[in-house]
Amino acid sequence: MQAKIAEAIDRLVNSEWPGVVAVSGGADSVALLRALHEIAPVGGLVVAHLNHQLRGEESDADEAFVQELAEQLGRTCRTKRVDVGLLSQKTGANLEATARSVRYQWLAEVAAEVGASWIATGHTADDQAETVLHRLIRGAGVQGLRGIAESRTIPLTPNRFIIRPMLGVTRGEVIEYLASLNQTYREDASNADPRFTRNRIRHELLPLLRTFNPAIVATLDKLANQSEELFAEQELEAIELTKLAELPRAGSMLVFDAEKLSAMNRRQVRALFRYVWQREGWPTNSMTFAHWERAASVAVGDPTAADFPGGLQVRRSGDSNLAARRSRALLLIQRSATPRG
Repeated sequence: MQAKIAEAIDRLVNSEWPGVVAVSGGADSVALLRALHEIAPVGGLVVAHLNHQLRGEESDADEAFVQELAEQLGRTCRTKRVDVGLLSQKTGANLEATARSVRYQWLAEVAAEVGASWIATGHTADDQAETVLHRLIRGAGVQGLRGIAESRTIPLTPNRFIIRPMLGVTRGEVIEYLASLNQTYREDASNADPRFTRNRIRHELLPLLRTFNPAIVATLDKLANQSEELFAEQELEAIELTKLAELPRAGSMLVFDAEKLSAMNRRQVRALFRYVWQREGWPTNSMTFAHWERAASVAVGDPTAADFPGGLQVRRSGDSNLAARRSRALLLIQRSATPRG
């Protein structure tokens, strides 16, 4: 496991230090910290822990554990407390999404303060398999089946990256590694709560699938990698198709030549929409395959309009006055001033 992580760090960031490692106190992140500690130079690794204050004294104990471990290793530790539950109630946003947004925003701030270009998180091969299954259940297409990206930029901070150097490591390897170090870790009781879909996937669905295929985690990880390769090809194609069909904006409204869209196949139109959504920074997590397919249907005029998550509307129109007096069928995409969802 140590060698796998060292190889990933060298490949993902060319062993560029300093770096920030996000540590919750759980087995995966503690194993990542211990592995990075072995290869990071003095002063080259900063430990970061965000206390979400969701589990009272247990959350505080997690924070204390991470601080103590960092001190034992001689590593700088940054911590912060945020009442994510209260914040979620105030904003009306999903609790998990709020926690994720707050966490990554703060991690980016820590990275900026210490001059780090990357932040490492402890996602494993098992997390990848669970994510693929979760998205498959929700109806995801090729884009969703890519699973967790090994490296990605942080929104609004393009010069800093989130990396996942443990995606090639299984949870079993993590436990064995920690046992070899006689290293303790924290257990989050909420990870066993069956009210959360991901927990049911982890504790019920994956064990069942292993009875059919003992190597199901590796199989799902392979599917994610193949989907990533396919998606990369489709994205390049989508960029070229967008250049072909997009017309000058009408204010904040995006305008497309509907006839050129109609000449494309459905897969190409769906890929074009996904690319445009990402380019514009519109929410994609709530978009399922059915949503992309419905947008493609609007492109050919059946139906002529549809609403989508985030306050977005796609409609087909023959009114040329909305786009520099072009006398052609148009596809218009507009987001409301106060998007919902």
